[in-house]
Amino acid sequence: MERSLSRNQVEVCLRYGVTFTPSALLSKLGISDSALQGRQPLNGLRHPPEAGTSGWFIWGGEEFSTDPEFFKPMHVSHLGERCPAVVPYLGLPPGWRFLIAPNYEDAWFDVDLLNIP
Repeated sequence: MERSLSRNQVEVCLRYGVTFTPSALLSKLGISDSALQGRQPLNGLRHPPEAGTSGWFIWGGEEFSTDPEFFKPMHVSHLGERCPAVVPYLGLPPGWRFLIAPNYEDAWFDVDLLNIP
């Protein structure tokens, strides 16, 4: 199972011409309740990993909140059962974003994600 997840992540990276940068299964990410409830579209952005985090923040819907309670911590290893649609994108390197919905996929580089104050 884990091997097929990595293969899907490598395939996404190849499609966008970037280096596969895996997220450690025991690292944490931030995820919104809206993503866990399946709200579409699903959005993700990756800051540089640090202190046991993967750098990923994932939310569902079109609205992003700056409320400190918006994102809940979760280990990457739990995403396969809680929000499997985003798992193939978790190999994208820091500085990348994705937006997915039924019959839609986009991923792009955002240099501002690398410059965290």
